Amino acid sequence: MSAANPSQSGALERLREHYALALERLVIVLMVVLAAEVVLGVVMRAIGRPLVWYDEMASVLLAWLTFYGSALASARRAHIGCPELVDQLAEAPRRVLALFAQVLVICFFALLGWVGASILPVLADEMLVSVPWLSAAAVQSVIPISAALILVAEVMNLVELIRTPSGARNASSLADGLH
Repeated sequence: MSAANPSQSGALERLREHYALALERLVIVLMVVLAAEVVLGVVMRAIGRPLVWYDEMASVLLAWLTFYGSALASARRAHIGCPELVDQLAEAPRRVLALFAQVLVICFFALLGWVGASILPVLADEMLVSVPWLSAAAVQSVIPISAALILVAEVMNLVELIRTPSGARNASSLADGLH
């Protein structure tokens, strides 16, 4: 493989950084809202006026935080890898394994997004118990949305992996890309 055009690599890296920053801001907002909701719930319970919707909304916010946090981890290439295993391999098998793993990750999240989107119409008429104005479909939309966000990050990761000439990455950076 030929070396990537430095301006194209720089553009991809800038795009990845802006993308990760946007996801980071979303995750921070979700963390702040969840923390505020938990504190409010504890205070209200302590004064004898518990919130009916507290538990259900805390669960929803935690799920959203988890899914969008996973998208952020993909954008930052911060998912768990197997560096000890990958470091044992020669350069060519490491690259093949990294490419294969990246394609598997992309296929998994494409499938997850498709299945997640296909269940939304089934849930369209279902509402949350304690928050009757919020549909289960809106809550569960986090699955296809986060899958799409992860796909964007993983495709950027795949492009970077393909563009990187053989031997230009060390074993630990390849292992870091294995999810």
